[in-house]
Amino acid sequence: MGAYVNPIYPYKAPDDLRAEPPQRRPLIVIGAGPVGLAAAIDARLQGLPVLVLDDDKTVSVGSRAVCYAKRALEIMDRLGMGEPAVDKGVSWNIGRTFLNEEEVYQFNLVPDAGHKRPGMINLQQYHLEEMLIARAHELGADIRWQHKVVQVTPQGDHVSLQVETPDGTFVIEADWLVVADGARSGVRRQLGLDIEGRVFQDRFLIADVIMKADYPAERWFWFDPPFHPNQSVLLHKQSDNVWRIDFQLGWDADPEEEKKPEKVIPRIQAMLGDERPFELEWVSIYTFQCRRMSDFRHGHILFVGDAAHQVSPFGARGANSGIQDTDDLLWKLALVIQGKAPDKLLDTYALDRQFAADENIMNSTRSTDFITPKSRTSKTFRNEVLALAKHYPFARKLVNSGRLSVPSFLTQSLLNTPDADSFAGVMVPGAPMDDAPVQAAGQNKWLLDHAGNQFRAMLFVDAQPSADVLAQLQALAADPIAVRPLVIAPRALDVPGMDMLVDAQGWVAKRYDAQPGTAYLLRPDQHVAARWRQLDAARVRQAVARATCN
Repeated sequence: MGAYVNPIYPYKAPDDLRAEPPQRRPLIVIGAGPVGLAAAIDARLQGLPVLVLDDDKTVSVGSRAVCYAKRALEIMDRLGMGEPAVDKGVSWNIGRTFLNEEEVYQFNLVPDAGHKRPGMINLQQYHLEEMLIARAHELGADIRWQHKVVQVTPQGDHVSLQVETPDGTFVIEADWLVVADGARSGVRRQLGLDIEGRVFQDRFLIADVIMKADYPAERWFWFDPPFHPNQSVLLHKQSDNVWRIDFQLGWDADPEEEKKPEKVIPRIQAMLGDERPFELEWVSIYTFQCRRMSDFRHGHILFVGDAAHQVSPFGARGANSGIQDTDDLLWKLALVIQGKAPDKLLDTYALDRQFAADENIMNSTRSTDFITPKSRTSKTFRNEVLALAKHYPFARKLVNSGRLSVPSFLTQSLLNTPDADSFAGVMVPGAPMDDAPVQAAGQNKWLLDHAGNQFRAMLFVDAQPSADVLAQLQALAADPIAVRPLVIAPRALDVPGMDMLVDAQGWVAKRYDAQPGTAYLLRPDQHVAARWRQLDAARVRQAVARATCN
């Protein structure tokens, strides 16, 4: 057994960034955590040069954001690094909740077949950050370590940044600034911007424990276990024989005292119930809050991730929602920078992700209130639910140990084209796309691997498309905002110059309620923008214009 050793990334003197007057860059990202790095990778995939500034010289310490949900994994696939993350992480779908030592509730995150990715993986944040840094470098992102942004000044059509380095301070300008500097965002505080919500009066101990154990790769949550009475405990398996254990401590616990090994080790020994050897890799005490900024956009400054919104860890909604922020933002920002869309398109980033943040805060608050009730009413409800759950199945579904992260359905987005035709199912305008198994050129593939990074016209057919249909698709692909065709059929067809997928098992047609002739417009972030029962290039163009605020 051995603890993780953080890599040290080389510092580069900012000589090439100094200029008089200040150098101007199209896009600067502040923060090289998972969200900032995802933004940088996405920028490069959209063809944008990007400069990333971070005040540290290594990845995060400790597991921190450890659970990455299916939607985040699908975004990582689009970014080109989903495979190493899943290979390194611990995949799981099953969660179990216990009262004392009796199981009262169980869930399965992916109950049906036909999905590429599991419901969750557990992967220490430092491993993910290493992968993201490698991918960002591979794509040509410029990451500068030990470059601390000490002042941000809005300048109307750009932003001025004062940056402090070991070789002195300099000024640089950005047409657009993405702020991903975390929950204690120095930029947000320096600009005097608000962030409002609830701070919960409870404390939890996180212990990353290196040990060999034969527990299954599942999420286990205990209420009032005998080894930690009157409190709760959460257990997750991570890679490299590291186990994440969260112990509820209560608001009166002394954070510094509780972090001492002589306090932590007996808790873990009581939980394990045996003498197996283990090693502490990381210990931390945290409180949590559910709050957000009132507006994620301030002119040419865009806030993402924990800098914009924060939730409690129950439900794994923090890093997952931050990665979804960049998924929503970067294609819009690329179109604005490229002059293909007005900058009011970025207002829809703020509106849609504020909606998603509110949804996450609501679910996270409900989970936190159940786990750590602070009023007599909520405590009575919680205790009655737990008591009933021992004997009655209906009560088990009320046990809330953290409703886990799912993507937001942006059904109220201004970018959606409302349905004019009748459809069943959940693939409504604004929905994140469902994945499904397909075949391409005789090989087994996945639908989502053929969507994203650009607009797509997905057409379902059961026979060779007519010359008129092919001409419409080719014309859409040649538009200024190109819409690349994707033809779906139950068997292979000859559609020259177009991507052709075979839906041999019928999963795609079923999940998208498709009939021959059904057409979907898919956004670059793999959300549904519009759908029709018959392809009409004029209606597709209208939907693209709406989805880009043109």
